[in-house]
Amino acid sequence: MPTGKVKWYDTEKGFGFLSQTDGPDVYVRSDALPEGVATLKAGTKVEFGIAQGRRGDQALQVKLIDAPASVSRNQQQAKRKTPEEMVPIVEDLIRLLDGVGEAYRHGRHPDRRAAQPVAKVLRALADELEL
Repeated sequence: MPTGKVKWYDTEKGFGFLSQTDGPDVYVRSDALPEGVATLKAGTKVEFGIAQGRRGDQALQVKLIDAPASVSRNQQQAKRKTPEEMVPIVEDLIRLLDGVGEAYRHGRHPDRRAAQPVAKVLRALADELEL
């Protein structure tokens, strides 16, 4: 199986490109990501199959090999938001989640266009909470 690194990946659009170790860049779609993986971080080492698509090579069955080194914990804590900065973020998220909950209460999934920003805010808040 070919190996390479994530060149870039746009979570909102659901696609990106992988740089092969020996060969041209390969297009990757969200459906090729491992189960439970929603995004790829640039620089992550990956292994993948390749299929010929309409516009060139396309990655299949991406496997994460090694994530790039993260910023040190001390540097992350220096960038951590103050509790006062977090209050409006959490309050806005609660309002967004109320809208998502309303769709579920009516027996349907939330509209994708409405759900994607909520997911993005949730991921950002989770990152902030993990610092």
